[in-house]
Amino acid sequence: MVISINLPEINVKEEELKLLLAIKLLEEGAVSLGKAAETAGYSEKTFVEVLIRRGVSPIKYSKLDLDKEARNA
Repeated sequence: MVISINLPEINVKEEELKLLLAIKLLEEGAVSLGKAAETAGYSEKTFVEVLIRRGVSPIKYSKLDLDKEARNA
């Protein structure tokens, strides 16, 4: 799928915009890690490294998962 977005004149490269979009979609739970990496144009391994460098966790737990882990600890 191709989506076109008209943006005001900004000094951000297309690659950076793709990365920012991928990170936000991942954080919101809208896409998987693999889809986010694909959106950003990276392999999963490289995308995880980028996330870590930017202080973003590549692992997402739901509240239910965290509660279950806490009970089993």
